[in-house]
Amino acid sequence: MTYLPAFLLIFIRVSSFMVVLPLYSHRSVPMMFKLGLSLMLAWMMVLAFDIPELVFNWNYILLIIKEIGVGLAVGLAAMILLYAIQVAGGLIDFTLGFMIANVVDPQTGAQSPLTGGYLYTFALLFLLTVNGHHLLLDGIFYSYQYVPLDQLTLPFGDEQVLTQAISILSTMFIIAIQIAFPISGCLFLVDLALGMVSRTVPQMNVFVVGMPLKILVGLPLLMVYMAVFMMIVQTLFNEMILVMRTLLQLLGGG
Repeated sequence: MTYLPAFLLIFIRVSSFMVVLPLYSHRSVPMMFKLGLSLMLAWMMVLAFDIPELVFNWNYILLIIKEIGVGLAVGLAAMILLYAIQVAGGLIDFTLGFMIANVVDPQTGAQSPLTGGYLYTFALLFLLTVNGHHLLLDGIFYSYQYVPLDQLTLPFGDEQVLTQAISILSTMFIIAIQIAFPISGCLFLVDLALGMVSRTVPQMNVFVVGMPLKILVGLPLLMVYMAVFMMIVQTLFNEMILVMRTLLQLLGGG
């Protein structure tokens, strides 16, 4: 019972991570599994760390809010970077002409681009292959080295934290453009060629010919591009771990 307040705080932080952390927050993962994994990790951390003795008082409410803020902020930062793949898929679908056939994303329940869902699934499988889910759990485990359990507040209004948030968003768009540029660039050349053909042969209906031609060119390009995509995704995972660590350092006042 002495460690019960600390255990509950650790459980709250781990559960907050699980709500938004990539792969673990997927809607296909059962809620009972998330709760069980959170309880197991919290119990392991209680046994592994030198837990301070806490009591249930008014400061404990501030600690609960702080733990929720840490879990949601760091997990959301990782999720924003991973959603660069969905943004890249939307850019590719825009050039391929697939934007008229969006599908429902099983994770968010909202409409998402076809290519984005395809690439995002491969990215999650690659994350499992390289044991990236273990690195995410390590990020939860070692987060207490940066943000102690007895820290009352989080410096969300600090200039460095706000700069880091802006940097995360800009990095997401930069990586999305890097992922989509090879396919979109090649399809732009197809559009350029179709424009030249329409000027040479005005009788040809370019709008009728253009869409199947871009699909015929884009899908084989996408197959060839998958090896390069995995290299970019590996860089994205490294950036995601670095962003989580940096944000934890800033939230801890380091």
